[in-house]
Amino acid sequence: MGKDINNDNSFMIRFRSSCILMAVAIAAMVLGGYVLFSVIVLITMIGLMELYRVVKVNKSGLGVAGYIFAFLYFLYIMLTEILNYSETWLKSVKPVFFPLFIAIFLVVILAIYVLTFPKYNSEQITMVFFGFFYVAVTLSYIFKVRNMDCGAYSVWLIFIGSWGSDTMAYVVGRKIGKHKIAPKLSPKKSLEGLIGGIVGAALIGVIFAIIFMSKLEETFSNPILVFALTGAIGSVVSQIGDMAASAIKRNKGIKDYGSLIPGHGGILDRFDSVIFIAPIVYYVLYFAVS
Repeated sequence: MGKDINNDNSFMIRFRSSCILMAVAIAAMVLGGYVLFSVIVLITMIGLMELYRVVKVNKSGLGVAGYIFAFLYFLYIMLTEILNYSETWLKSVKPVFFPLFIAIFLVVILAIYVLTFPKYNSEQITMVFFGFFYVAVTLSYIFKVRNMDCGAYSVWLIFIGSWGSDTMAYVVGRKIGKHKIAPKLSPKKSLEGLIGGIVGAALIGVIFAIIFMSKLEETFSNPILVFALTGAIGSVVSQIGDMAASAIKRNKGIKDYGSLIPGHGGILDRFDSVIFIAPIVYYVLYFAVS
């Protein structure tokens, strides 16, 4: 009896958290602009803190360097995407900005490594550098998708391919899942569930495209095909991303990245699949529009 009550309480906690997350996501995506940008920056900083905490650099000078360069990266995005800042110098620097920025970031963290040796180990240095791409760069693509032509509608493909896929994979896997795909990493994940998530995300994409056909036709020549394909591809990437995040946690012997979201863990626990899928959705749509 006590176990059933605990299960019911756990479900309700997760359900309430999911509702709040969904409300925040919907509001941010609908409003776009500075609201969405601010939410993504906040999520990025919390996500970086959670990741850096895994290797114990979240409160160190090395971690601060990671936070600063993530902030500077988003500052550049704000100048180019929101303010459409068009000074001549910025236009000339834009084609080489990202590789130059990464090179400077790498030099800075390596300098910290050398000048404070042996305070940090090579794993910590690698995680700070990796974290910039894994969290900051990937999440920035949510904002980039929202800023595309018809972005107010196509941005939902990120969540269809992530949360929609997760839901369908869970339902199918629970009902008919028999063949395990990574038993040591995720014992509950099955091949049937993986396929169910892909098909389910594609179908949700089709339904979404049919509902908003009149708006989507202004940008895409075949919205149904584009949304079905993007949903399916997104689902594959989403499920790989989910398992990759699990692998990092297993390697470090932790259950969750944090405890910010009751019933779900930390920001990275809830957005582990979203951060992988956002860049893929952006480029699939980019070529679909082109």
